[in-house]
Amino acid sequence: MPRWRLIVTRTLRQAWVRATVYCAAGVLTALLAWRFQFNVPDNFALQVGADAVGNVLGILASSMLTVTTFSLTVLVNALGYASSGITPRATTLWSEDRRAHNALATFLGAFMFSIVGIIALSTRSYGPGGRLVLLGATVVVIVLIVITLLRWMQQLTAFGRVGETIRLVEEAASKALRARRDRPYLGGIPPDPGHRQPRPVFPKEIGYVQHIDMMALSRAMQGRDAPLDVAVLPGTFVHPAAPLAWVDTGADTARMDAVRDAFLLGHDRSWEQDPRFGLSVLAEIGSKSLPPTAADYGTAIAVIGAGLRVLSQWIPDLTVPEAEPEYPLIRVPGLSTDDLLEDFFQPLAREGAGIVQVPLRLQKVLGALSGLSPERFGEPARRASFRVTEHAELALALPSEKAAVVALTLR
Repeated sequence: MPRWRLIVTRTLRQAWVRATVYCAAGVLTALLAWRFQFNVPDNFALQVGADAVGNVLGILASSMLTVTTFSLTVLVNALGYASSGITPRATTLWSEDRRAHNALATFLGAFMFSIVGIIALSTRSYGPGGRLVLLGATVVVIVLIVITLLRWMQQLTAFGRVGETIRLVEEAASKALRARRDRPYLGGIPPDPGHRQPRPVFPKEIGYVQHIDMMALSRAMQGRDAPLDVAVLPGTFVHPAAPLAWVDTGADTARMDAVRDAFLLGHDRSWEQDPRFGLSVLAEIGSKSLPPTAADYGTAIAVIGAGLRVLSQWIPDLTVPEAEPEYPLIRVPGLSTDDLLEDFFQPLAREGAGIVQVPLRLQKVLGALSGLSPERFGEPARRASFRVTEHAELALALPSEKAAVVALTLR
């Protein structure tokens, strides 16, 4: 994905964008009533009592302001709970939730529609026909509000809850891992050991690599036959002494600057190209539900199940032919299955070692992964299973519980 598209996508996820569009639609709807009033006979408008629209708009304006304020309070409280009680890394998913944005934008748009309508009525901009058109638009707006309120009530039952947070993180992690499975080298080719280019390109900032614009890298090296070696993946923490990429000795300063600009850095990790981040957040949610922070191993069990579903996305889809590399001169390191398993299983194995249900479930999930794809998960799953057993043997007191965990260890 080019950087401009990423920026546009992130911008469209912001609450203010949807609210602005809905407010503009509300204002435009109120103003269109003036335009179409000349198409309605005055006698007909007077017969249906279009003068009552002012009272309806007044009620709508006051109620929508109250509902919008209440909804914002709920959203802020949910984000605060998710940050302190679950994990602050998941708050970005809640703050970008489309259902919440739709509800807030609908209420705010209805408020703006009613305010503009009241102002227009007060200035006598509408004739009888205009008031009738405005009344019809008001009825449509009320129907939309009722539908949105019903959906919002249903959503509030899960908003900010642990289970719903796990679901959101699982969806984001699965999407990122599935995309990486389909394009394991981001459209490039695997590295060539022992033949790395000699000249490093260093960043000028300190932070996490959030996105790599492969198209920009290709343009930066256009006209040269020498390959480019990407040194980092999204999610890597970099600084001015850690190279982003390696280029040939003939690359000039302008090309090196263009290569540097293809890497988007930020203070925090992001979800789009970093599946390890999603697995780490899932593991963090599960770890915080275990002693000494809490004693809710049921949440940890739910997280482990979600982790299995996410990691199953890493299994190659043999029904889809392997795609040709889009950028054959860009060499990109691939994701390590060992790293994926370590990001997810290690925190849970460490924090849940003293609760026998946790290591038992971890061993079963590792066995399931190994059975689903021995080529992809075989050896990495065995190594992860051995580490789970090591933690459990140190933390469990009963020999029978230790034996149960050892019996499930992959060999």
